[in-house]
Amino acid sequence: MTLWLILTPVLGAALCAALPRHAARLNILASAITLLLAVLLLGAPPAEGWLRADALNTPLVLIAAIVGFSTAIFSAQDIAHDGFDVPRSRAYHAAFQGFMAAHFLALLADNLGIMWVAIEAGTLACVLMVALHRTPAAIEAAWKFFILCGVGIALALFGLIVLALAAQPVAGHPGGHAEGQLSFIALRALAARADPNLLNLAFVFLLVGFGTKAGLVPMHSWLPDAHAEGPTPIAAVLSGLLLNAAMLAILRGKSIVAAHPDTIPPGIFLMVLGFVTLLLAGFSLWRRRDAKRLFGWSSIEHMGIVAIAFGTGGVAGHMAGLLHLWGHSLIKSAAFFAIGRAARIKGGQHMAAIGGLATSHPALGWGLALAMAALAGLPPFSLFASEVLLATALAGQAPWLVPLLLLGLLVAGTALLHAMQRLCFGLPTPQPLPLGAGLATLLPLWAHLLLAMILCLAMPATLSRMLLDAARLLS
Repeated sequence: MTLWLILTPVLGAALCAALPRHAARLNILASAITLLLAVLLLGAPPAEGWLRADALNTPLVLIAAIVGFSTAIFSAQDIAHDGFDVPRSRAYHAAFQGFMAAHFLALLADNLGIMWVAIEAGTLACVLMVALHRTPAAIEAAWKFFILCGVGIALALFGLIVLALAAQPVAGHPGGHAEGQLSFIALRALAARADPNLLNLAFVFLLVGFGTKAGLVPMHSWLPDAHAEGPTPIAAVLSGLLLNAAMLAILRGKSIVAAHPDTIPPGIFLMVLGFVTLLLAGFSLWRRRDAKRLFGWSSIEHMGIVAIAFGTGGVAGHMAGLLHLWGHSLIKSAAFFAIGRAARIKGGQHMAAIGGLATSHPALGWGLALAMAALAGLPPFSLFASEVLLATALAGQAPWLVPLLLLGLLVAGTALLHAMQRLCFGLPTPQPLPLGAGLATLLPLWAHLLLAMILCLAMPATLSRMLLDAARLLS
């Protein structure tokens, strides 16, 4: 089952490249099959080998398949309106499925080296898609994405090498267990006997390296540009999927390092970066004038919250982090669906060009308003539940940090609500194009909002058990 989750999008990419005139439909079909496989994975017995579904990655595989399918539906309409020629349309749909294959490989690989390769492959596919508009701004954003994330992934590679060196003396003679020295399961078993100084050094490089991909300060500046200049569906998968894979890599490293009693608690590093990221992004949200760039900064803010949650630790902290990843993936992709369509209707993505959306296009405008309210942490959406759970967990671990968390949430939340007022209410701005909201936008938008509401009000027992098992595994 795990292998087919990777092979299906690989085949989808090949078909999209070979049959460009049917690429949009093939993209949706491949994503639908992938979603079915992800659901079937929930009931599959534990697998052995270099691909392994465990309690930690299974929830992320499921949310990736959901967001991938809904984004493929949205893409069919949005990319058609971009007016791409056949080669660029082929490149987009093939690269989308290529990214999905790399993403599933990154989530399911037990070998940290293979995870590193898969995250980089997914990044390269996204770089290609960000540059598709071929404007100077898009090319600049793609290069910035490539260079900064290239530096980050190089640092992460060094961290993996140091991690393998730390395990080598207790894993056997050099070269004898090369694969085992990068296996997550094997490294966790060996960590308690490894060199704690090397483990500390490895985690610092892993955190900064993969933290670049996750949008954590100080290597975060690629993210708003990539969201603003690339096609809207790419912004949805960047925020909803790529950031999750990078955070999973950090969690794998954290779990290994924390298994040694003499290492510096890795949660401290995560909390420091998390608070700096949250506060910087929260204040930066007040200065945004480009709507897609606003949501890019919102992604940075939420990854800061996730880092604080996983840094807090314990079952409650890890549960808050996992639930926040799920909620952010659903709501942020919904927000990009809405703002992408609104920008198409209004003829620009500058916030001054988009106003009164709830009056001119009620289903779209109210969907965007609810998505922004959810991103601000208001009930009854899952981000409200995860933030309350985080505040509760943090109060038990480090109560003096709760006011700082509340400050960051308040600053970011009020900035998003202020932007919501500008975008959705008031007098409608001129509409140069006679376009409607479109079913391919409204269906995934409202489906994501409904799922996010269910996660807060009546989470299914199966999903609750899945997230709890993952939180316990990390703890």
